[in-house]
Amino acid sequence: MTAYTATVEVRLKHGVLDPEAETTERALERLGFELDDLRAADVFEVDLDAESADDARERAGEMADRLLANPTIHDYDVAVEER
Repeated sequence: MTAYTATVEVRLKHGVLDPEAETTERALERLGFELDDLRAADVFEVDLDAESADDARERAGEMADRLLANPTIHDYDVAVEER
């Protein structure tokens, strides 16, 4: 077994209301920053042992599917690094 860190980034899908991002976007614009869009995201780092990076990615994806993300309103990305 090898030690991995899986990073799962969960964000709302385009079209789903994101009040946190909207508030932050308005504040940034008041500060003089120009931007096209802003979305908030949650990042989860999971340390785990797995046979391979693909196995670690699959397990982290299952965690996202079952708990970390709601597939109706969220998209997520999984990145895996060896520790």
